[in-house]
Amino acid sequence: MNRDFLSIVGELNLAKKLLVVGHIMPDGDDISSVLSATLGLQKLGKEVVACIDWRIPWYFYEFDETNLIKGYDEVVNSGFEPDFMLIVDASSPDRIGRFQEFLGKVTTAVVDHHGTNTLFGTLNWVDTKFGSTAQMILRINTELGVSYDERLATINLMGIATDTGFFRYSNADEIVFSDATKLVSMGGKAYLVSRIFENKRIEQFKLLSTMVEHICTENDGKIVYSYLSKKDYESNNCTEDDSGGFVGELRSIQGVELAIFFSEYEKNEVHISFRSKDWFDCSKLAVLLGGGGHPRAAGCTLKGELSVIVEQVVREAKLMFSTQLEAVKNI
Repeated sequence: MNRDFLSIVGELNLAKKLLVVGHIMPDGDDISSVLSATLGLQKLGKEVVACIDWRIPWYFYEFDETNLIKGYDEVVNSGFEPDFMLIVDASSPDRIGRFQEFLGKVTTAVVDHHGTNTLFGTLNWVDTKFGSTAQMILRINTELGVSYDERLATINLMGIATDTGFFRYSNADEIVFSDATKLVSMGGKAYLVSRIFENKRIEQFKLLSTMVEHICTENDGKIVYSYLSKKDYESNNCTEDDSGGFVGELRSIQGVELAIFFSEYEKNEVHISFRSKDWFDCSKLAVLLGGGGHPRAAGCTLKGELSVIVEQVVREAKLMFSTQLEAVKNI
C-alpha cells in the first residue's frame, strides 16, 4: 500500500474541520473529486467545506450537490477555521487560486494524478497511473470506510467518465473500467452523468459554428487550432463555460494529432487547451508555456493580445511537434 496514501488517510481520520479544495477553471474530474471527498468525509461525521475559487460551469448544477461548493470570499467571510486542507486534482499552488493563502497555516494533503505536480502539500499522493483523481478519492473513501449510496457513487463516477472522455481516451485502461464497474455496482448511474453534456443551449451551437469558422491547420493537417475572442462570446450571448469540449471537437478531426483551442473570455487573458491522439506529449508544451497537465490533455493561461498569443503558441507547437515526431520515428 502506498505510504503517502496511508499517511493522508491517517490524517483525514484525525481531522475534524476540513477544507476540500479544487482547482480554478474546474472540470468534471475536479468537481467530482471535491464533492466525492466532501460527501464521504461528511458521512464520517466531520465538518467539511467544499470550495473552488472559480465560478462553477452551469451544467454541473444538474447535480444538486454542486451547490455545496463555496467560493473563496464565502469561506473566508464565514469564519470557518479548518484544521486540515485536502487539495484535489491541482498540480501547483496557483491552481487553487486564493486558497493558496491557507498553505503553511494548516496541514495540507495534495491528491492528484498530474505528472507535472509540484508536490506543494505537507503530504502528497501523486500517481499518474490513474486516469482521474476521482479514482484516487474512491480509494481514500474506501479506506476510510465510507458507505456509498447512489448519489455519491454517481458523483464519483462523473470524474472517471469525464476525464477519460467517457472511456474514449487512451487513459481508459483496465483500472478505469474496474473502478467504474465498482461504482456502478454501488448505484452509480452513467446516464445521469451523460445528461450533464446533453443539455446544450442553441447559443452554444452558434458559438461552435463561430469556432469552426476560425479553424486553421498546420503540418499537413496534423495540427489544428482555433480560437474564440471575447467579442465572439459576447455576440453569441455565451460564457467560456459554453465552449467546454470544443477542443475535443478539434481533436476529433480526421488526421489530427494535436488540437489547440484558444479562449479569450476576459480581454487579454487567453486560456489555451491542448489535446492529442496518439503520441504528442501535450504536457511538455503546456509546461514550456507555464501550464501543466497530462501527455494527452494539458493547458495554460497567457496574458496579452489574442492574435499575438495564437501566433506565439502555434510557433512553439510546430517546433515541439517536429522534435517529438523525430523522436517517435527513431523508436
